[in-house]
Amino acid sequence: MTAAITPGSWEAIQSAVDCALTGVELVESGERSAFALCRPPGHHAAPDLMGGYCYINNAAIAAEAFIRNGHKKVAILDIDYHHGNGTQSIFYNRNDVLFVSIHGDPDYDYPHYLGFADETGDGEGAGFNLNLPLPQEKTDWSLYGPALETALAKIREFGADVLVISLGMDTYENDPISYFKLNRDNYAQIGSMLGKLGLPTLFVFEGGYAVDDLGHNTVAVLDGFKSA
Repeated sequence: MTAAITPGSWEAIQSAVDCALTGVELVESGERSAFALCRPPGHHAAPDLMGGYCYINNAAIAAEAFIRNGHKKVAILDIDYHHGNGTQSIFYNRNDVLFVSIHGDPDYDYPHYLGFADETGDGEGAGFNLNLPLPQEKTDWSLYGPALETALAKIREFGADVLVISLGMDTYENDPISYFKLNRDNYAQIGSMLGKLGLPTLFVFEGGYAVDDLGHNTVAVLDGFKSA
């Protein structure tokens, strides 16, 4: 797993981290939610590797910032098409950060070596990692909606006091490199379901490849959240 480095890379990487941390500050100041438009993304970055266009894990840094600010239980929900292997690796042995991911089956999709349902955490983190892999080419709302309900039930059970969303939009039906079949109305439903959790929420942007629709779909999630 590699990622290219150019002379301007570090400036962009640092700016993405700063964007996520600004989102943390906004939530901590009393905002119900904040959206961090981070580029490059981060959820494939682990303590010992970078890959999948990810260099530093913006969502993980945001979660750690919430912990250091005094939050006892932080939940991270990753809804990118690809499993957030880096985020899982960072928190796999911890019980103060719950990681939940809904993603394409890693038997067929990147990153391939992590993201399986039997990965539930280790040591103090046992039971605080939930992977919900879904079939590569069969997943529309009829499968995705129940998986999201399962994810949200786990977050409620955990008793999170703040929520970080790794907001990947490559689950879209017209995404050129992914296989799920979600549409814009589904994204509004996702936002509404997240909003009904009633938690302070930081959205950290991960990505998506249907460029012409990317902004519209992202707004659909945020509007759904706002209206919940």
